[in-house]
Amino acid sequence: MRTENGLILENQEISYETYRMIVKTSIAREASCGQFVQIQVPGYYLRRPISICNAEDDRITFVYKTVGEGTKAMSQMKAGEEISLFGPLGTGFPNEDRDVLLIGGGVGTPPLLFTAKKYIAAGHHVTAVLGFNDAKSVMLEKEFKEAGCDVYVATMDGSYGTKGTVIDAIAANNIKDTFVLSCGPLPMLKAVSAKYTDGCVSLESRMACGMGACMGCVVKDHEGESLRVCKDGPVFAIGKVVL
Repeated sequence: MRTENGLILENQEISYETYRMIVKTSIAREASCGQFVQIQVPGYYLRRPISICNAEDDRITFVYKTVGEGTKAMSQMKAGEEISLFGPLGTGFPNEDRDVLLIGGGVGTPPLLFTAKKYIAAGHHVTAVLGFNDAKSVMLEKEFKEAGCDVYVATMDGSYGTKGTVIDAIAANNIKDTFVLSCGPLPMLKAVSAKYTDGCVSLESRMACGMGACMGCVVKDHEGESLRVCKDGPVFAIGKVVL
């Protein structure tokens, strides 16, 4: 991990309140799928943890939603500006020698694109089931398809794809894969963990330091042991932590 000023190459809205930022940085060469970077937004003290959507050569891609003042300010940054990055951080998704079902929800979808590309490059079949609230919130469907995935989308209001949750879309499309990697909101991860036993989930959490020192993102495993989402995770084996 390192702290480095990266050069913003692109920062544009790709769906409702959702932006894609591409940054030129040597951190990209060290990144693994499922990891994240702490981003310093000018004018804000605490860094923002943003998952890595893709990393290739000296370019790293972040896809983020404007959920607060910090990410709103981040969305106003322009190509040509520098941005301070600290990373890559966290324990990412495993590289298993088998086909995989990727289940993403909302802003949990971006790190799964990087994961999909790694599995496809290794010669494996990848199915991606992506869940959103509505059609205007759907993101990265085209990119998953271009990567070579079979892609299915669910929206809670039924305005696009299968009406309902990702679990509904899996049932509606008779998807039989059993090895699962998933990232998204907690209710979705609970549903995924109730249905599957083989695979991993990536947790979303508020965090300050991003490297396990502040203990601000602690979760418990089923034996009561404290685990840090930023360092021991954000990726955990299904059933490892109490959701």
